[in-house]
Amino acid sequence: MIQMRTIVMKRRAVALLGVGVLALSACAGAGEGGAPSGGGASDGGSDAGGDTAPASDRTEVGALSPRIVLAHDGGITTLDSADGSTLSSEDVEGYVRLNPAGDGRHVAVSASDTITMYDTGLLAQGHGDHFHYYVQDPALTDLSLDAPMPGHVVPHGDRTALFADGSGEITVIDPSALGEGDLGVLEETSTADPHHGVAVPLSDGGLLTTQGTEEARSTVQVLDADGNVTAETDDCPGVHGEAAAQSTESGDVISLGCENGPVIYRDGEFHKVAIEGDYQRSGNQKGHEDSPIVLADHKVQADPAGGAEHPTEIALIDTRDDTMSTVDLGSPYWFRSLDRGPDGEALVLTADGELNILDPDTGEMLHEVPVTGEWTEPENWQEPGPMLDVADGTAFVVDPAAQTLTMVDVASGEIYRELDLPVVPHEIQVTTGTASGEYEVAPGADDGAGAGDAASDDAASDGGGEHEDHEDHEDHEGHEHEGHDHGSGDGEHEGHEH
Repeated sequence: MIQMRTIVMKRRAVALLGVGVLALSACAGAGEGGAPSGGGASDGGSDAGGDTAPASDRTEVGALSPRIVLAHDGGITTLDSADGSTLSSEDVEGYVRLNPAGDGRHVAVSASDTITMYDTGLLAQGHGDHFHYYVQDPALTDLSLDAPMPGHVVPHGDRTALFADGSGEITVIDPSALGEGDLGVLEETSTADPHHGVAVPLSDGGLLTTQGTEEARSTVQVLDADGNVTAETDDCPGVHGEAAAQSTESGDVISLGCENGPVIYRDGEFHKVAIEGDYQRSGNQKGHEDSPIVLADHKVQADPAGGAEHPTEIALIDTRDDTMSTVDLGSPYWFRSLDRGPDGEALVLTADGELNILDPDTGEMLHEVPVTGEWTEPENWQEPGPMLDVADGTAFVVDPAAQTLTMVDVASGEIYRELDLPVVPHEIQVTTGTASGEYEVAPGADDGAGAGDAASDDAASDGGGEHEDHEDHEDHEGHEHEGHDHGSGDGEHEGHEH
Protein backbone atom coordinates (compact mmCIF):
# COMPACT_ATOMS: atom_id res chain seq x y z
CA MET A 1 0.00 0.00 0.00
CA ILE A 2 1.29 3.44 -0.87
CA GLN A 3 1.44 5.67 2.18
CA MET A 4 1.70 9.43 1.72
CA ARG A 5 4.19 10.82 4.17
CA THR A 6 6.87 13.42 4.62
CA ILE A 7 10.08 12.24 6.18
CA VAL A 8 12.35 15.07 7.20
CA MET A 9 15.36 12.90 7.76
CA LYS A 10 16.33 9.28 8.13
CA ARG A 11 19.59 8.32 9.74
CA ARG A 12 20.73 4.75 10.10
CA ALA A 13 22.07 4.33 13.59
CA VAL A 14 23.78 1.04 13.10
CA ALA A 15 25.68 2.20 10.06
CA LEU A 16 26.93 5.40 11.66
CA LEU A 17 27.39 4.40 15.26
CA GLY A 18 27.67 0.65 15.27
CA VAL A 19 25.50 0.50 18.37
CA GLY A 20 22.25 -0.84 17.00
CA VAL A 21 19.95 1.90 18.28
CA LEU A 22 16.99 3.71 16.84
CA ALA A 23 16.88 7.29 18.05
CA LEU A 24 15.44 10.72 17.67
CA SER A 25 15.53 13.13 20.57
CA ALA A 26 12.70 12.54 22.98
CA CYS A 27 10.87 15.62 24.18
CA ALA A 28 10.82 16.66 27.80
CA GLY A 29 7.05 16.66 28.05
CA ALA A 30 6.29 13.12 29.19
CA GLY A 31 3.21 12.60 31.29
CA GLU A 32 3.18 11.79 34.96
CA GLY A 33 4.98 8.66 36.03
CA GLY A 34 6.93 8.55 32.79
CA ALA A 35 3.83 7.67 30.77
CA PRO A 36 3.33 9.27 27.38
CA SER A 37 1.42 12.53 27.48
CA GLY A 38 -0.65 11.39 24.51
CA GLY A 39 -2.52 8.17 23.88
CA GLY A 40 -0.98 7.49 20.48
CA ALA A 41 0.91 8.94 17.60
CA SER A 42 -0.57 12.15 16.32
CA ASP A 43 1.46 11.81 13.13
CA GLY A 44 1.96 8.28 11.86
CA GLY A 45 -0.36 6.78 14.46
CA SER A 46 -0.12 3.27 13.04
CA ASP A 47 3.36 3.02 14.51
CA ALA A 48 2.29 3.93 18.01
CA GLY A 49 2.10 1.24 20.66
CA GLY A 50 -0.40 1.14 23.50
CA ASP A 51 -0.32 -0.24 27.00
CA THR A 52 -0.11 -3.95 27.70
CA ALA A 53 1.66 -3.24 30.97
CA PRO A 54 1.10 -0.49 33.56
CA ALA A 55 3.12 2.68 33.01
CA SER A 56 5.02 1.90 36.20
CA ASP A 57 6.43 -1.21 34.51
CA ARG A 58 7.88 0.84 31.68
CA THR A 59 10.99 2.94 31.48
CA GLU A 60 11.43 5.95 29.21
CA VAL A 61 14.69 5.87 27.27
CA GLY A 62 16.42 8.12 24.79
CA ALA A 63 16.67 5.46 22.08
CA LEU A 64 15.48 1.97 21.24
CA SER A 65 17.76 -0.97 20.51
CA PRO A 66 16.17 -3.58 18.22
CA ARG A 67 15.26 -6.77 20.05
CA ILE A 68 16.13 -10.18 18.68
CA VAL A 69 13.53 -12.90 19.26
CA LEU A 70 14.78 -16.45 18.83
CA ALA A 71 12.68 -19.60 18.71
CA HIS A 72 14.49 -22.72 19.89
CA ASP A 73 13.83 -26.14 21.38
CA GLY A 74 11.70 -25.49 24.44
CA GLY A 75 10.69 -21.89 23.92
CA ILE A 76 11.59 -18.30 23.06
CA THR A 77 14.55 -16.15 24.07
CA THR A 78 14.83 -12.40 23.47
CA LEU A 79 18.13 -10.55 23.28
CA ASP A 80 19.12 -6.88 23.25
CA SER A 81 20.88 -6.26 19.94
CA ALA A 82 23.13 -3.63 21.53
CA ASP A 83 25.05 -6.03 23.74
CA GLY A 84 23.53 -9.49 23.29
CA SER A 85 22.17 -9.60 26.83
CA THR A 86 19.24 -11.90 27.49
CA LEU A 87 16.09 -9.90 28.22
CA SER A 88 13.65 -12.76 28.57
CA SER A 89 13.31 -16.51 28.18
CA GLU A 90 9.89 -18.16 27.92
CA ASP A 91 9.01 -21.85 27.92
CA VAL A 92 6.71 -22.82 25.05
CA GLU A 93 5.50 -26.35 24.32
CA GLY A 94 5.70 -27.71 20.81
CA TYR A 95 7.60 -26.56 17.75
CA VAL A 96 7.61 -22.76 17.72
CA ARG A 97 7.20 -20.58 14.62
CA LEU A 98 7.65 -16.79 14.64
CA ASN A 99 5.96 -14.15 12.47
CA PRO A 100 5.75 -10.36 12.69
CA ALA A 101 2.36 -9.33 14.04
CA GLY A 102 2.37 -6.09 12.04
CA ASP A 103 2.95 -3.40 14.65
CA GLY A 104 6.73 -3.65 14.94
CA ARG A 105 6.40 -4.55 18.61
CA HIS A 106 4.61 -7.89 18.86
CA VAL A 107 5.58 -11.24 17.37
CA ALA A 108 2.98 -13.87 16.52
CA VAL A 109 4.07 -17.17 18.07
CA SER A 110 2.62 -20.28 16.46
CA ALA A 111 2.75 -23.48 18.50
CA SER A 112 0.41 -26.30 19.54
CA ASP A 113 -2.59 -25.25 17.43
CA THR A 114 -2.59 -21.68 18.74
CA ILE A 115 -1.21 -18.30 17.73
CA THR A 116 -0.20 -16.17 20.72
CA MET A 117 1.07 -12.62 20.68
CA TYR A 118 4.47 -12.02 22.24
CA ASP A 119 5.20 -8.46 23.40
CA THR A 120 8.86 -7.61 22.80
CA GLY A 121 8.54 -4.55 25.03
CA LEU A 122 9.54 -1.76 22.63
CA LEU A 123 7.26 1.29 22.48
CA ALA A 124 7.69 4.28 20.19
CA GLN A 125 4.96 6.88 20.63
CA GLY A 126 4.73 9.89 18.34
CA HIS A 127 4.00 13.38 19.60
CA GLY A 128 3.57 15.37 16.41
CA ASP A 129 7.11 16.35 15.54
CA HIS A 130 8.98 13.88 17.75
CA PHE A 131 8.81 10.53 19.51
CA HIS A 132 8.97 9.20 23.04
CA TYR A 133 10.60 5.82 23.58
CA TYR A 134 9.76 3.28 26.27
CA VAL A 135 10.92 -0.21 27.12
CA GLN A 136 9.47 -2.95 29.27
CA ASP A 137 10.21 -6.60 29.85
CA PRO A 138 9.28 -8.90 26.95
CA ALA A 139 6.50 -11.37 27.74
CA LEU A 140 3.94 -13.70 26.23
CA THR A 141 0.53 -12.05 26.39
CA ASP A 142 -2.86 -13.65 26.92
CA LEU A 143 -3.86 -12.56 23.41
CA SER A 144 -4.26 -15.96 21.80
CA LEU A 145 -6.18 -17.46 18.91
CA ASP A 146 -7.17 -21.09 18.42
CA ALA A 147 -5.66 -22.07 15.05
CA PRO A 148 -5.54 -25.78 14.16
CA MET A 149 -2.24 -26.28 12.33
CA PRO A 150 -1.36 -22.57 12.42
CA GLY A 151 -0.06 -21.35 9.09
CA HIS A 152 0.80 -18.06 7.45
CA VAL A 153 0.59 -14.77 9.34
CA VAL A 154 0.62 -11.92 6.83
CA PRO A 155 0.76 -8.22 7.78
CA HIS A 156 -0.12 -5.87 4.94
CA GLY A 157 -1.10 -2.23 5.21
CA ASP A 158 -2.75 -1.67 8.56
CA ARG A 159 -4.17 -5.19 8.94
CA THR A 160 -2.80 -8.68 9.53
CA ALA A 161 -4.31 -11.98 8.37
CA LEU A 162 -3.83 -15.21 10.33
CA PHE A 163 -4.51 -18.50 8.54
CA ALA A 164 -5.26 -21.87 10.16
CA ASP A 165 -4.37 -24.70 7.77
CA GLY A 166 -6.30 -27.31 9.74
CA SER A 167 -9.64 -25.51 9.51
CA GLY A 168 -9.26 -22.99 6.69
CA GLU A 169 -10.22 -20.24 9.13
CA ILE A 170 -8.95 -16.73 8.40
CA THR A 171 -8.81 -14.11 11.13
CA VAL A 172 -8.02 -10.52 10.19
CA ILE A 173 -6.83 -8.26 13.00
CA ASP A 174 -5.86 -4.64 13.57
CA PRO A 175 -2.32 -4.96 14.99
CA SER A 176 -2.44 -1.45 16.45
CA ALA A 177 -4.91 -2.82 19.03
CA LEU A 178 -2.37 -5.27 20.42
CA GLY A 179 -0.65 -2.58 22.44
CA GLU A 180 -3.98 -1.85 24.12
CA GLY A 181 -4.33 -5.46 25.25
CA ASP A 182 -6.84 -6.37 22.53
CA LEU A 183 -6.43 -8.85 19.71
CA GLY A 184 -8.27 -6.37 17.48
CA VAL A 185 -10.29 -8.90 15.47
CA LEU A 186 -11.83 -7.18 12.44
CA GLU A 187 -13.05 -10.11 10.38
CA GLU A 188 -13.44 -13.87 10.66
CA THR A 189 -14.03 -15.96 7.57
CA SER A 190 -12.89 -19.28 6.12
CA THR A 191 -12.02 -21.01 2.89
CA ALA A 192 -14.30 -23.66 1.40
CA ASP A 193 -12.00 -26.46 2.60
CA PRO A 194 -9.02 -26.69 4.95
CA HIS A 195 -5.67 -26.56 3.16
CA HIS A 196 -2.20 -25.11 3.48
CA GLY A 197 -3.17 -21.66 2.31
CA VAL A 198 -2.67 -17.98 2.82
CA ALA A 199 -4.65 -14.75 3.02
CA VAL A 200 -3.44 -11.21 2.36
CA PRO A 201 -5.40 -8.13 3.54
CA LEU A 202 -5.78 -5.55 0.76
CA SER A 203 -5.69 -1.80 1.16
CA ASP A 204 -9.25 -1.33 -0.14
CA GLY A 205 -10.65 -3.49 2.65
CA GLY A 206 -10.71 -6.64 0.54
CA LEU A 207 -8.88 -9.92 0.98
CA LEU A 208 -6.77 -12.09 -1.31
CA THR A 209 -6.98 -15.77 -0.40
CA THR A 210 -6.20 -19.22 -1.73
CA GLN A 211 -8.75 -21.99 -2.17
CA GLY A 212 -7.96 -25.69 -2.22
CA THR A 213 -7.94 -28.96 -0.31
CA GLU A 214 -5.35 -31.00 1.53
CA GLU A 215 -4.78 -32.90 -1.73
CA ALA A 216 -4.49 -30.00 -4.18
CA ARG A 217 -4.69 -26.23 -4.42
CA SER A 218 -4.57 -24.09 -7.54
CA THR A 219 -7.09 -21.28 -6.99
CA VAL A 220 -6.52 -17.73 -5.82
CA GLN A 221 -9.40 -15.32 -5.27
CA VAL A 222 -9.77 -11.66 -4.45
CA LEU A 223 -12.78 -10.72 -2.34
CA ASP A 224 -14.08 -7.20 -1.84
CA ALA A 225 -14.98 -5.81 1.56
CA ASP A 226 -18.41 -7.44 1.31
CA GLY A 227 -16.99 -10.87 0.53
CA ASN A 228 -17.81 -10.86 -3.19
CA VAL A 229 -15.29 -12.47 -5.58
CA THR A 230 -13.90 -9.76 -7.86
CA ALA A 231 -10.99 -11.65 -9.41
CA GLU A 232 -10.00 -15.31 -9.62
CA THR A 233 -7.46 -17.61 -11.22
CA ASP A 234 -7.28 -21.40 -11.25
CA ASP A 235 -3.92 -21.40 -13.02
CA CYS A 236 -1.70 -21.66 -9.94
CA PRO A 237 -1.10 -25.33 -9.10
CA GLY A 238 0.54 -25.86 -5.73
CA VAL A 239 0.04 -22.20 -4.84
CA HIS A 240 2.46 -21.19 -2.10
CA GLY A 241 4.48 -18.13 -1.30
CA GLU A 242 3.18 -14.61 -1.52
CA ALA A 243 4.75 -11.16 -1.50
CA ALA A 244 3.47 -7.62 -1.82
CA ALA A 245 5.30 -5.40 -4.30
CA GLN A 246 5.09 -1.68 -5.07
CA SER A 247 1.47 -0.67 -5.56
CA THR A 248 0.07 0.86 -8.73
CA GLU A 249 -2.45 3.70 -8.93
CA SER A 250 -5.13 1.00 -8.95
CA GLY A 251 -4.03 -0.57 -5.69
CA ASP A 252 -2.12 -3.53 -4.32
CA VAL A 253 0.23 -5.76 -6.27
CA ILE A 254 0.66 -9.31 -4.95
CA SER A 255 2.90 -12.04 -6.36
CA LEU A 256 2.24 -15.72 -5.68
CA GLY A 257 4.28 -18.83 -6.37
CA CYS A 258 2.83 -21.70 -8.42
CA GLU A 259 4.32 -24.85 -9.91
CA ASN A 260 3.96 -23.54 -13.46
CA GLY A 261 5.39 -20.08 -12.90
CA PRO A 262 4.29 -17.17 -10.69
CA VAL A 263 0.98 -15.36 -10.94
CA ILE A 264 0.61 -11.64 -10.18
CA TYR A 265 -2.46 -9.79 -8.98
CA ARG A 266 -2.30 -6.25 -10.34
CA ASP A 267 -4.86 -3.62 -11.37
CA GLY A 268 -7.74 -5.84 -10.31
CA GLU A 269 -6.71 -8.85 -12.43
CA PHE A 270 -4.42 -11.87 -12.34
CA HIS A 271 -1.49 -12.05 -14.75
CA LYS A 272 0.62 -15.14 -15.47
CA VAL A 273 4.41 -15.02 -15.71
CA ALA A 274 5.66 -17.01 -18.68
CA ILE A 275 8.35 -19.62 -18.00
CA GLU A 276 10.59 -21.92 -19.99
CA GLY A 277 9.55 -25.54 -19.65
CA ASP A 278 6.62 -26.96 -17.74
CA TYR A 279 7.73 -26.56 -14.11
CA GLN A 280 8.91 -23.56 -12.12
CA ARG A 281 8.22 -22.99 -8.46
CA SER A 282 8.86 -19.87 -6.39
CA GLY A 283 7.34 -20.96 -3.09
CA ASN A 284 9.30 -18.47 -1.00
CA GLN A 285 9.01 -14.80 -1.91
CA LYS A 286 10.09 -11.48 -0.44
CA GLY A 287 8.73 -8.11 -1.52
CA HIS A 288 9.28 -4.45 -0.68
CA GLU A 289 6.66 -1.71 -0.76
CA ASP A 290 8.90 0.58 -2.82
CA SER A 291 10.08 -2.03 -5.33
CA PRO A 292 8.17 -3.57 -8.24
CA ILE A 293 10.59 -6.51 -8.13
CA VAL A 294 9.91 -9.57 -5.97
CA LEU A 295 12.79 -11.76 -4.81
CA ALA A 296 11.99 -15.48 -4.90
CA ASP A 297 13.52 -18.91 -4.90
CA HIS A 298 13.74 -20.67 -8.26
CA LYS A 299 13.05 -24.39 -8.46
CA VAL A 300 12.72 -26.15 -11.79
CA GLN A 301 12.69 -29.86 -10.91
CA ALA A 302 9.26 -31.39 -10.48
CA ASP A 303 10.76 -34.63 -9.13
CA PRO A 304 14.26 -33.84 -7.84
CA ALA A 305 16.71 -36.64 -7.11
CA GLY A 306 16.81 -37.35 -3.40
CA GLY A 307 13.47 -35.63 -2.92
CA ALA A 308 14.81 -32.10 -2.54
CA GLU A 309 16.13 -29.54 -5.00
CA HIS A 310 18.98 -27.28 -3.94
CA PRO A 311 18.97 -24.41 -6.47
CA THR A 312 21.76 -21.91 -6.91
CA GLU A 313 19.66 -19.52 -9.01
CA ILE A 314 17.25 -17.00 -7.51
CA ALA A 315 14.35 -15.36 -9.34
CA LEU A 316 13.65 -11.66 -9.70
CA ILE A 317 9.98 -11.24 -10.65
CA ASP A 318 9.05 -7.95 -12.32
CA THR A 319 5.44 -7.27 -11.37
CA ARG A 320 5.13 -4.41 -13.89
CA ASP A 321 5.29 -6.57 -17.00
CA ASP A 322 4.91 -10.12 -15.63
CA THR A 323 8.44 -11.21 -16.46
CA MET A 324 11.13 -12.99 -14.52
CA SER A 325 14.92 -13.02 -14.64
CA THR A 326 17.33 -15.25 -12.75
CA VAL A 327 20.72 -14.80 -11.12
CA ASP A 328 23.05 -17.74 -10.47
CA LEU A 329 24.78 -17.25 -7.13
CA GLY A 330 27.00 -20.30 -7.59
CA SER A 331 26.00 -21.77 -4.23
CA PRO A 332 22.71 -23.21 -2.92
CA TYR A 333 20.39 -21.59 -0.42
CA TRP A 334 17.19 -22.55 1.37
CA PHE A 335 13.88 -21.05 2.43
CA ARG A 336 15.35 -19.15 5.38
CA SER A 337 17.92 -17.48 3.12
CA LEU A 338 15.86 -14.65 1.57
CA ASP A 339 15.04 -11.12 2.70
CA ARG A 340 14.93 -7.50 1.52
CA GLY A 341 16.94 -4.47 2.59
CA PRO A 342 15.71 -0.98 3.54
CA ASP A 343 15.99 0.27 -0.05
CA GLY A 344 14.67 -2.95 -1.55
CA GLU A 345 18.03 -4.70 -1.84
CA ALA A 346 17.75 -8.44 -2.46
CA LEU A 347 19.50 -10.47 0.23
CA VAL A 348 20.36 -14.16 -0.13
CA LEU A 349 22.37 -16.23 2.34
CA THR A 350 24.17 -19.04 0.50
CA ALA A 351 25.75 -22.31 1.63
CA ASP A 352 29.27 -21.03 0.96
CA GLY A 353 28.76 -18.82 4.02
CA GLU A 354 28.21 -15.56 2.16
CA LEU A 355 25.48 -12.96 2.45
CA ASN A 356 24.82 -11.81 -1.10
CA ILE A 357 23.34 -8.31 -1.41
CA LEU A 358 22.01 -7.55 -4.90
CA ASP A 359 20.40 -4.71 -6.80
CA PRO A 360 16.94 -6.19 -7.56
CA ASP A 361 16.48 -4.13 -10.71
CA THR A 362 19.66 -5.28 -12.42
CA GLY A 363 20.69 -8.38 -10.51
CA GLU A 364 24.08 -6.73 -9.95
CA MET A 365 25.99 -7.94 -6.91
CA LEU A 366 26.46 -5.04 -4.51
CA HIS A 367 28.20 -6.85 -1.64
CA GLU A 368 29.37 -10.37 -0.84
CA VAL A 369 29.87 -10.66 2.91
CA PRO A 370 31.32 -13.78 4.60
CA VAL A 371 29.08 -14.33 7.62
CA THR A 372 28.96 -18.06 8.44
CA GLY A 373 30.94 -21.21 7.90
CA GLU A 374 30.04 -23.42 4.95
CA TRP A 375 26.80 -25.28 5.53
CA THR A 376 24.33 -27.68 4.00
CA GLU A 377 20.56 -27.51 4.15
CA PRO A 378 19.15 -29.64 6.99
CA GLU A 379 17.30 -32.75 5.88
CA ASN A 380 14.44 -31.79 8.21
CA TRP A 381 13.22 -28.22 7.66
CA GLN A 382 12.46 -27.89 11.38
CA GLU A 383 16.10 -28.32 12.33
CA PRO A 384 18.22 -25.22 12.93
CA GLY A 385 20.03 -23.86 9.90
CA PRO A 386 21.60 -20.54 8.87
CA MET A 387 19.00 -17.78 8.56
CA LEU A 388 18.57 -14.03 8.49
CA ASP A 389 16.15 -11.25 9.28
CA VAL A 390 16.42 -7.60 8.24
CA ALA A 391 15.44 -4.67 10.46
CA ASP A 392 16.81 -1.19 11.14
CA GLY A 393 18.95 -1.31 8.00
CA THR A 394 20.72 -4.36 9.35
CA ALA A 395 20.87 -8.00 8.30
CA PHE A 396 20.85 -10.16 11.42
CA VAL A 397 22.48 -13.43 10.33
CA VAL A 398 22.37 -16.52 12.54
CA ASP A 399 24.85 -19.39 12.34
CA PRO A 400 23.37 -22.08 14.61
CA ALA A 401 26.37 -24.39 14.22
CA ALA A 402 28.68 -21.72 15.65
CA GLN A 403 25.90 -20.37 17.88
CA THR A 404 26.65 -16.82 16.72
CA LEU A 405 24.77 -13.88 15.24
CA THR A 406 26.42 -11.40 12.88
CA MET A 407 25.05 -7.92 12.16
CA VAL A 408 25.69 -6.51 8.69
CA ASP A 409 24.88 -2.98 7.57
CA VAL A 410 22.98 -3.61 4.34
CA ALA A 411 23.96 -0.34 2.62
CA SER A 412 27.70 -0.73 3.08
CA GLY A 413 28.02 -4.48 3.44
CA GLU A 414 30.10 -3.94 6.58
CA ILE A 415 29.95 -6.24 9.60
CA TYR A 416 29.69 -4.13 12.72
CA ARG A 417 28.84 -6.53 15.53
CA GLU A 418 28.97 -10.22 16.37
CA LEU A 419 27.16 -11.86 19.28
CA ASP A 420 27.41 -15.23 20.94
CA LEU A 421 23.98 -16.81 21.34
CA PRO A 422 22.77 -18.51 24.54
CA VAL A 423 20.57 -20.93 22.54
CA VAL A 424 20.57 -22.79 19.23
CA PRO A 425 17.70 -21.11 17.36
CA HIS A 426 15.62 -22.37 14.45
CA GLU A 427 13.77 -19.08 13.77
CA ILE A 428 14.39 -15.37 14.26
CA GLN A 429 12.34 -12.18 14.28
CA VAL A 430 13.76 -8.74 15.04
CA THR A 431 11.53 -5.90 16.24
CA THR A 432 12.25 -2.18 16.27
CA GLY A 433 9.21 -0.73 18.03
CA THR A 434 7.53 0.70 14.93
CA ALA A 435 5.60 -0.99 12.15
CA SER A 436 7.49 0.90 9.44
CA GLY A 437 10.88 1.04 11.12
CA GLU A 438 10.90 4.76 10.25
CA TYR A 439 10.23 7.81 12.39
CA GLU A 440 8.23 10.60 10.84
CA VAL A 441 8.36 14.24 11.85
CA ALA A 442 6.31 17.16 10.65
CA PRO A 443 7.58 19.31 7.77
CA GLY A 444 9.93 22.00 9.00
CA ALA A 445 10.11 20.55 12.49
CA ASP A 446 13.42 20.39 14.28
CA ASP A 447 13.89 16.79 15.31
CA GLY A 448 16.52 17.84 17.78
CA ALA A 449 18.83 15.05 16.76
CA GLY A 450 22.49 15.73 17.16
CA ALA A 451 25.25 14.30 15.05
CA GLY A 452 25.27 11.16 17.13
CA ASP A 453 21.52 10.51 17.02
CA ALA A 454 19.93 8.37 14.40
CA ALA A 455 16.66 6.97 13.16
CA SER A 456 15.98 3.72 11.46
CA ASP A 457 15.18 3.84 7.80
CA ASP A 458 14.32 0.22 7.30
CA ALA A 459 11.05 -1.58 7.39
CA ALA A 460 10.82 -3.82 10.37
CA SER A 461 10.87 -7.35 9.18
CA ASP A 462 7.40 -8.16 8.51
CA GLY A 463 8.28 -10.82 6.06
CA GLY A 464 8.12 -8.51 3.03
CA GLY A 465 6.55 -11.03 2.73
CA GLU A 466 4.13 -10.68 3.83
CA HIS A 467 6.17 -13.57 5.96
CA GLU A 468 8.12 -14.12 6.11
CA ASP A 469 8.53 -16.65 4.40
CA HIS A 470 9.52 -20.91 4.59
CA GLU A 471 10.34 -23.75 2.40
CA ASP A 472 9.48 -26.98 0.79
CA HIS A 473 9.19 -29.92 2.99
CA GLU A 474 6.87 -32.67 3.90
CA ASP A 475 6.18 -33.32 7.55
CA HIS A 476 5.82 -36.74 9.14
CA GLU A 477 2.12 -36.85 8.34
CA GLY A 478 2.70 -35.81 4.77
CA HIS A 479 1.18 -32.39 5.34
CA GLU A 480 2.99 -29.76 3.37
CA HIS A 481 4.38 -27.29 5.83
CA GLU A 482 5.40 -24.67 3.40
CA GLY A 483 6.41 -22.06 5.78
CA HIS A 484 4.59 -18.94 6.42
CA ASP A 485 5.24 -15.88 4.62
CA HIS A 486 6.44 -13.20 6.82
CA GLY A 487 7.60 -10.67 4.77
CA SER A 488 5.50 -8.01 4.16
CA GLY A 489 4.60 -11.08 4.99
CA ASP A 490 6.25 -11.28 1.80
CA GLY A 491 8.89 -13.68 2.58
CA GLU A 492 7.69 -17.05 2.84
CA HIS A 493 8.11 -19.82 5.23
CA GLU A 494 7.30 -22.84 3.38
CA GLY A 495 7.56 -24.26 6.63
CA HIS A 496 5.18 -26.74 5.46
CA GLU A 497 6.73 -27.79 2.29
CA HIS A 498 10.33 -27.62 2.98
